[in-house]
Parts: sequence; structure tokens; C-alpha cells
Amino acid sequence: MQITVTGTTGHLGRLVIEHLLARGVPAQDIVAIGRDSARLGPLAGLGVRTAVADYEDPSSLEAAFTGTDTLVLVSSSAVGKRIAQHTNAIRAAEQAGVQHIVYTSAPRADTSPLVLAPEHKATEELLATSPIEATVLRNNWYNENYDQALTQVAETGAYLASTGIGKVASASRSDYAEAAAVVAATTLHRGETLELAGDTAWDGEELAATAARVLGREVRYVAVSTDEHRRILLDAGLDEGLVGFLVALDADIAAGLLDGPSTVLSSIIGHPTTTLEDTFRAHQRTTV
Repeated sequence: MQITVTGTTGHLGRLVIEHLLARGVPAQDIVAIGRDSARLGPLAGLGVRTAVADYEDPSSLEAAFTGTDTLVLVSSSAVGKRIAQHTNAIRAAEQAGVQHIVYTSAPRADTSPLVLAPEHKATEELLATSPIEATVLRNNWYNENYDQALTQVAETGAYLASTGIGKVASASRSDYAEAAAVVAATTLHRGETLELAGDTAWDGEELAATAARVLGREVRYVAVSTDEHRRILLDAGLDEGLVGFLVALDADIAAGLLDGPSTVLSSIIGHPTTTLEDTFRAHQRTTV
């Protein structure tokens, strides 16, 4: 059975490949896809086959998907372009005769007002009308999204956010990638839509306390309003569009849109999800 994974020069896609290999899927049955042939080199070094393809180029996708039984469609990182890019990938998969698509979506994408949800909802709707059987993995937030925050906290001793008391049920990228590998390599949960999240959730105060333990220094949580947060980020020189996205995301967290710890993910991967503290400690080991 051939398993093809898109976005493998990015963090999540690369981890899916690693977990497929760890599960004993033969390297010759795995195809790693990316836009940059040079960046695919390390994956070829693992023994898997590689193919250059671009979400913007349907013909390259169809060629890369040929012979594929299961396609792990790692969502594009191009916010604002995802619907068109995912449409290209799904249509190419149909033309190539793919039997099963595993798609990485967003929490409660069909109903959530989360700023990132609309493009994922549209992609899920495309999958629902496709003749290809689809498994939708609605991934909650990644612990690693806060690696940069940890670096800033190490310098300032403060974690500033406009998330209020909102909680985030995050897990590591590796946890989510492992779930994708399990679903791609087995018949478990085939055709289902799964809400995946960490076993526990944390808020700003808890992030600050976690950072303090990891860094060995005092860290305080500085809670600000959305308007204050916007002004601070603009004063720091950030682009207005990026600032709008960041404060909208914090507002979504404050509204509880990334809350909701669950054991679904840990049950699929067969072990507890990675804590924020463990991810922070791993980040520190690689940066010190």
C-alpha cells in the first residue's frame, strides 16, 4: 500500500514520515512530497521515495499522487490560499485514483468562529462531496506554537497576551503527526471526523508558571485587552495584517475556542499527549 504525504519539508509532514517509518511501514511504500527538491534530500536519505509537487500546480500533484492508496493531505500553510490549493490537491487525487485521504483540519471547523476555521471548513466540504473516502483530523493547537514566546519570556520575564483566562488544549506536533500515521497505515477510524487535542488544557497563568519552571526564573503573566495588545504589537513594528491575525487568535482563545482537552488523541497514539512543559524543555535543549 502506497502512502503519500504532502508538505513533508515542513514540520508536521516530516514528522508524519518519521512516524510511518517507526510503525514499520516499508520506506519504499512511502512518498514524501514537497516543492523544493533540495529540502526533500534528507527525506530521501531515510529511504522513502520523494516527488516535487506544488499545490498551485495540479499536473504536478496528479503525477506525484499516481499509485497512491492513501494520501495524507497536510493542510497548506498559505493562509488565504488554502481553499484553492486544497481543491487542486483533492481533484488531483481523484484523477490519480487515490482511495483514502487523511486531512489535517482545525478544531470544530464546521461550526467554530475560530479565525482559522473557514478555509478548513471549506476543505472538509470539498472532501464530503468527493468520491474518495476521507478521514478528517481536527488538530487543536501545537505546543511548539509557543517556542518563540518562551524565547521572549526568557529575555523579559513576562508573558504578554490578550487571551484572558482562556485555555488551550494543545499537544505536540509529533503527537498529531503520529495520529495521522496511525490512521494512514491502518483501518482505524477510517472515514471518521476526529477532534484531536491534548489530554490537558492550560491558560496564560499556567504557561507563565510552566516557563518559570523550565527557565529557572520568575515569569509573570501580563494580561492585556485586545486593544492594548494591538497597540503594543503595532508599536513593536509588526505589520498591521499580522497584528490583526494575532489579536484575533488571542480573542478566540479567550472565548474558549481552543479549549476542550480530550483523550481521543492519546487513545489513538497509545500514550499520553506531550505536555507544554516537556515541549518547552525539548526546545531549551536544542537552543542552549
